[in-house]
Amino acid sequence: MKPVHLAKRALTSAWNGPVGRSGFETARSVLNDGEMELWTSMQPRDQRHSLVVLRRFDALIPAGTRAERAAALLHDVGKTESNLGWTARILATIVGPRCRRFDSYARHESVGAGMLAGVSEERTVELVAMRVDDAVGRALASADDV
Repeated sequence: MKPVHLAKRALTSAWNGPVGRSGFETARSVLNDGEMELWTSMQPRDQRHSLVVLRRFDALIPAGTRAERAAALLHDVGKTESNLGWTARILATIVGPRCRRFDSYARHESVGAGMLAGVSEERTVELVAMRVDDAVGRALASADDV
């Protein structure tokens, strides 16, 4: 990633206040019960980001399936395992996987896919793992590039 992009992402994720009612209702309208439990375990900054990614994804793939839209909301769910705060996430991005928690953060896609296995449809799991190279997978990656 480019330094300007990383700086913008860091600034937009600094605030970790709760997601509003409409954001919660949007997630609830897409996710199944198990997915919703995982989404609510995410840090509010990640929940807000996921809602932005969903809006961008919907604009790119208006006929996206429920499973594909769920992937947009859950693409960062693996970050919960590392339990890193804002400053530690910035450090982990700069220095890479130097310890167990930084490694978990760096591998959040595969960690998230593991968390979703058995809870989500296979399409959601594959998209979160970034193992899909089709128009939907590329649209999800583009929607996440904020």
